[in-house]
Amino acid sequence: MGGKKTAKAAGKAPVEKRASAKKAAPVRKTAAVKKATVAPKNAAAPVKKASATKTVAAKSPRNESRTALVRRARRINRELAEVFPYAHPELDFENPFQLIVATVLSAQTTDLRVNQTTPALFAAYPTPEDLAAANPEEVEEILRPTGFFRAKTKSVIGLSKALVENFGGEVPGRLEDLVTLPGVGRKTAFVVLGNAFGRPGVTVDTHFMRLVRRWQWTDETDPDKIEAAVTALFPKSDWTDLSHHVIWHGRRICHARKPACGACPITPLCPAYGEGETDPEKAKKLLKYEKGGFPGQRLNPPQAYLDAGGKAAPPLGATE
Repeated sequence: MGGKKTAKAAGKAPVEKRASAKKAAPVRKTAAVKKATVAPKNAAAPVKKASATKTVAAKSPRNESRTALVRRARRINRELAEVFPYAHPELDFENPFQLIVATVLSAQTTDLRVNQTTPALFAAYPTPEDLAAANPEEVEEILRPTGFFRAKTKSVIGLSKALVENFGGEVPGRLEDLVTLPGVGRKTAFVVLGNAFGRPGVTVDTHFMRLVRRWQWTDETDPDKIEAAVTALFPKSDWTDLSHHVIWHGRRICHARKPACGACPITPLCPAYGEGETDPEKAKKLLKYEKGGFPGQRLNPPQAYLDAGGKAAPPLGATE
């Protein structure tokens, strides 16, 4: 692969090219160096502070066979599982009702903001029956910090009424039932199924869509088609944890605007290596949440997360 050529050779090329132009007779050795200056577009830069001969080369999936794609995708998941063994849903919840409401509220805002808002909501309306009978104006005031609070109030009151009227006040454990609830699509349904009922599903959120396309697992843009393409690469038992691994990696390391490539554990497997900061020290400064030494998004995270060095998020109104 062209990625094995060092950045050092490429850096000298312009000087040697000018030198050869000044000479009357061409020198064969110079021509050979000139040939080495033609580097592939995705050639990776060497990681600083590594040995002089070591470079991190991006793996190009062009003409990658189906078998090779499956192996690469599964290896990425295994690597991320070692980096984020404590990965979990980043919404605070104690039961399926709280999770489905919190997931609906998480649209167009952060999980942190939802987690800071739901304690007051569930204290006032702990059951579907309570929220179904709530005064919309009072709910709107509680949900105001999450943004789009009027639409979200309509959704959570509507889904609560549907739970009471159609499912006896219980959150159903089937996909076909969940998607009938106001404000609940496949993404929300799979969050609930995977984390409240232990039924595997892939959560295709913005982070998931960005990363699987960046890794060239698929070139689809429609969430449902992305879901179908990715689930075909993994056994069903991996789907829920895969979602956590990918989403956590997207939030902490592989950011949308400036990925922390120099701090990424899967660079040898990533065709997009080099799109972000490759210097290890500079990349470390881009890390978020526990990887960067900052609080997470949950006010009440699992103990495994705390044991790994993660910090609980502050409540609403506290210094963040």
